[in-house]
Amino acid sequence: MQVAIAGSSGLIGSALVTALESAGHSVRRLVRREVSGPGEYSWDPETFGVPDDALDGVDAVVSLGGVGVGDQRWTGRFKQELRDSRITPTTVLAEAVRDAGVPTLISASATGFYGDTGPRVATETDGPGAGFLADLTCDWEAAATDDAGPDTRVVLLRTAPVIAPHGGLLGRLRPLFRLGLGGSIGNGRQYFSWISLVDEVRAIEFLLDSTIAGPVNLCTPAAIHFATFVDALGRSLHRPTLLGVPRFAARAVGGDMIEEMVLFSQRVAPGVLTDNGFTFTHPTIAEALEYANAR
Repeated sequence: MQVAIAGSSGLIGSALVTALESAGHSVRRLVRREVSGPGEYSWDPETFGVPDDALDGVDAVVSLGGVGVGDQRWTGRFKQELRDSRITPTTVLAEAVRDAGVPTLISASATGFYGDTGPRVATETDGPGAGFLADLTCDWEAAATDDAGPDTRVVLLRTAPVIAPHGGLLGRLRPLFRLGLGGSIGNGRQYFSWISLVDEVRAIEFLLDSTIAGPVNLCTPAAIHFATFVDALGRSLHRPTLLGVPRFAARAVGGDMIEEMVLFSQRVAPGVLTDNGFTFTHPTIAEALEYANAR
C-alpha cells in the first residue's frame, strides 16, 4: 500500500510511519519544509498547496497535523492558531485527494467533539457537544468530508488523549508526579477517556485496511474517573498523589483549556472499532501506563 502522511514527525505520525514501513508499506511524508530525504514531498497549504506528483499512485492519505491543543493557555490568538493549523491544511489536503483520485482520506479529529458528556457514554452516533473544542472539531471534520469528494472514503479519527512513552499527556504530567506534585483536578469524578500510542497506531492501520468510513472513536472501552487515572499514574511512578487542585483554582490558572481538557467529563466508547472486531493491546490504564513508563 502507498500511504502519504501529513504530520509524519509528530507523536502519532512518527510511530505510524515506523509501523507502516515495518509492515512493508510505502510511505510518503508530506513535510512543511524543504525536502531533506527520499520519500519526502514539500507542501504548504498557505501558498502552493500539494505538489501534483505527491499523490500519484497513492492509496490513502493520512492527515495528522495541527498545533497541540494543550501547548498553552487558550488566548484568543492561540485559539485562532489552533483553527488555522487544522482547517486550512485539511481543506487543502482534501481537495488534493479529490483531484488526484485518492480513494481514502483518514483525517485527525478528537473526542473533544462530544464536549462534556457527564456520566453518559458517547458513541459515534452522538452529535457534537458544546465548547470551543466541540466547535473546532466540527469544522475540522467538515473540512475533510466536504472537500474530499463523493468518491473518497473519509475516516475521521476522534482520538482521545494518547498514553505514550515520550511526549503527549504523560510528557507534561510525569515531571510533576516525579516531584511529588501529582494529584487530582476538580472533584476527580469526571470521566477520562484515553488510548495507548500502540493502539492508536494499530487502529489507524486497521482502518486503512478496512472499508469503514465516517467518525471512529479512538479510545479504549475502559473510560475511568480522572481520580482513578491519577492514582494509577502515581502508582506506576511510585509517587504519592495527595495534592489535589480545586476546580476554581485550576480554572483560574488554565482557563478554558483546563476546563475543556481536564474538567469536562469525557466518557467515550469505541463503538465502531469494537463492532468491527478490533481488539486492544492495552485495554486497561494499568497496562497502558506499564507500557509507557517502562521505556
